[in-house]
Amino acid sequence: MSRARLGDRSLFPRLQPRSYLNHAAISPPSEPVRDAVLACLDNYASRGLAAFVDEMQRRDALRSALARWIGAGEGDVALVANTSTGVVDVALCLPWQPGDRVLLFRGEFPTNVTPWQQAARRHGLEIVWQDADAFRTAPEAALAALRQELARGVRLCAVSAVQFQTGLRMPLAAIGAACAAHGCELFVDAIQALGVVPLDVRAMGIHYLAAGGHKWLMGPEGLGVLYVEPAAAARLRPEVAAWMSHDHGFDFLSKGAGLLRYDRPIHKTARMVEGGAPNVLGTASLQASLGLLDELGQAAIYDHVQAFHDAIEPGLLGRGFISMRAADPDARSGILSLVPPTADAPLWSAALARQGISVASPDGLLRLAPHWPNGLDEVEAVLAAVDAVLTDGGQL
Repeated sequence: MSRARLGDRSLFPRLQPRSYLNHAAISPPSEPVRDAVLACLDNYASRGLAAFVDEMQRRDALRSALARWIGAGEGDVALVANTSTGVVDVALCLPWQPGDRVLLFRGEFPTNVTPWQQAARRHGLEIVWQDADAFRTAPEAALAALRQELARGVRLCAVSAVQFQTGLRMPLAAIGAACAAHGCELFVDAIQALGVVPLDVRAMGIHYLAAGGHKWLMGPEGLGVLYVEPAAAARLRPEVAAWMSHDHGFDFLSKGAGLLRYDRPIHKTARMVEGGAPNVLGTASLQASLGLLDELGQAAIYDHVQAFHDAIEPGLLGRGFISMRAADPDARSGILSLVPPTADAPLWSAALARQGISVASPDGLLRLAPHWPNGLDEVEAVLAAVDAVLTDGGQL
């Protein structure tokens, strides 16, 4: 069986771009992930309902694996459709009071803004804002401003672990400590971190965390994780509960007569949001991808990605790009974003795609997002493609 190796893309034989630097958008599935999906389908094709038992056991194993990646307890995570679902679930289930204040950050991906705006409209909340990029340009002043706002009273602070445009890794431990000092709960959108950047929900004082599986976890679209700290889970109202949210909700289908009841208690954990039929294909593929990540180890993956950025950034700076990478190594992530020297970032993204280099252009920046399969030997090819774009051989 092929094993994962840093800088080796042999598990991705169908991947067409010669350098795929778009893992902050969507990661292509590896062969083990693809095989896991086909095996799951074959199991259902041959056994029908009997395969469902296997899949429930797989979901238990996947929850445990995801919990380990964020430093959580096994019973504190739920499987959700995506990051947005996790944010909406918490926004709907929190016991809000009119006038509660919610702290948001300008520059965040809308996933971690829109649900809180909807909750504010529904419950009469007040939204207060800070600029996320201030934590890159003036981190000490930004943290001081955050503490001042928290001292005025904030019910919940919602922040992304990594900013999707610049790649800035937010100081979650410091934010968590500030929130704890002022009685504020902390919600983290971790989709641009989980799988590449270290996370520890307990050490960082995180009450809620949501992340989709299709970026740095290298799983499919349509499956992600929601973490809820146990004490916070006990305070939530089960506004999104459905039939599988009940304790032993499946018993009436498999353990005899007289068990069909509507008064079973709702889970008092994150599992309360798992209300219906699961995404079994997503579970199979995300489990397979996590297996590869576990082989490599989170620290080794992070170091490998930083080595790629360290190798390519000077060459791009020398060609006139402006890097948005944080000066503080502890504020860096899997993303390297740049301002191009000529033309707009979307034109550069399209021109590099024609050269076989897959990058993104969120909010006017050129974003490079390598992962463990990207070899350092790709750096030369990427810079050569940039040179081609900068000369008459390229087209913008």
